[in-house]
Amino acid sequence: MVTGPIQQPPFLAGELRPPAACRPPGAPPGDLHPLARALALTPAEPRWRERLLGGLGPVRRGFAEHVRATEGPAGLYAEVLGQAPRLERGVRLLAREHLAITAALTALQQAAEAPDATVDDLLGRAAYLLRALARHRQRGADLLWEAYETDLGGET
Repeated sequence: MVTGPIQQPPFLAGELRPPAACRPPGAPPGDLHPLARALALTPAEPRWRERLLGGLGPVRRGFAEHVRATEGPAGLYAEVLGQAPRLERGVRLLAREHLAITAALTALQQAAEAPDATVDDLLGRAAYLLRALARHRQRGADLLWEAYETDLGGET
């Protein structure tokens, strides 16, 4: 029976652990709050598109930082694969999602900048983007859980 709070064991040198670059100080990557606030406004409100574009900026910057921190030879995904090669399929899926989410971000920005884009089109694109980001965050968390918490033995 557990009588106190569960504590994580300290990491030893060389063990798999999330890099600090995954979560910059002050704000999570891809802060969705400004975008969510813009989407919560009535589209008939003055400067709604400007607020939508302004809310999209932090998401684009945060997601670009997330991609830089996870991909490449020194990224989190390489570290995960070095420790848990069985997760290669999940890493490939997350990397493919990076491309799709980046394309969705670009498409929403271009549509919001186009004066003839309808509100319904913009809201549909934004809803798709938010769902894709939520799925990606959950899949990433699941992958890290498998990498850090599952001990199959003899993998490395």
